[in-house]
Amino acid sequence: MYINFTAMKFKLPELPYAQESLEPAISRQTMGFHYGKHLQTYIDNLNGLIEGTPFAEMPLEQIVKQSDGGIFNNAAQTFNHTFYFETFSPNGQRHPEGKLAKAIEKKWGNFEAFREEFSAAAVSLFGSGWAWLSKNADGELTITKESNAGCPLTSGLVPLLTIDVWEHAYYLDCQNRRAEYVKKLWDIIDWSIVEKRFE
Repeated sequence: MYINFTAMKFKLPELPYAQESLEPAISRQTMGFHYGKHLQTYIDNLNGLIEGTPFAEMPLEQIVKQSDGGIFNNAAQTFNHTFYFETFSPNGQRHPEGKLAKAIEKKWGNFEAFREEFSAAAVSLFGSGWAWLSKNADGELTITKESNAGCPLTSGLVPLLTIDVWEHAYYLDCQNRRAEYVKKLWDIIDWSIVEKRFE
């Protein structure tokens, strides 16, 4: 069991699924390190950095939008990782439906074309970072690649879906085979969650 530091503002979020339930896409061992150690470290660092500053009174998204340097890096990584882990489900909806499905079809023609472009963005990003599906103020969808702790919140976009391509996200399971890791994630994305973010 991972400890929530009740005296601190931000805490390790509880997962809505068992850590082993995402296998074989993500192993329990990777979850233990990625969720239990990497995310916890970002949260602990963020709590320490904002203590006694105006950021201590802000919600996480506002900190991401207004900070820089170490505070931004740890706030954005806390947001990005939480967003990433909350997208998955062992028994979720495996394809978009409704308004989101129509928006994807409008932009890419069909789901498979979108999936191919999104996967390519994740695989081709140089170094560490994130691939994102977001919507702009007009509700139009866009795929972006962000290095390091980059987050679409800083560009005024509403994030819908992300793939973490830092090596700690996949190296225990896939070594250097990032494309294999990305392909596996499509089996655990819960599109009902992505749809709620879109609405």
